[in-house]
Amino acid sequence: MAEEPGIISGTALTRKYVMALPPTVSLQTANGILSLGRSTGYALARRGEYPCKVLKLGNTYRVVTADLQRLLALDDSAEELVPEPPSLLQSSLPTDGEVGRGCCCRCRC
Repeated sequence: MAEEPGIISGTALTRKYVMALPPTVSLQTANGILSLGRSTGYALARRGEYPCKVLKLGNTYRVVTADLQRLLALDDSAEELVPEPPSLLQSSLPTDGEVGRGCCCRCRC
């Protein structure tokens, strides 16, 4: 089976490349994009634990590109699914009074 260009030839993966992929890609291509080894990727697919939707067609695994793009937060709807990074809360840092007492765990001892 012919492989999608870029994975075997070593071309750098860019957002544009991943967005231009066909509706499904081989498991080997998806493994390369997700930085998964061959054995790990196939084991995950066999167990039904691959992070994207995988179709088994005979002896061949195909990964749904839309799910892959969603996982990588590359599609338009993915912005809704990506949580905002937590901000550093000042309350998690010890106050001057706590530091002055030698307490660093906020137990008020």
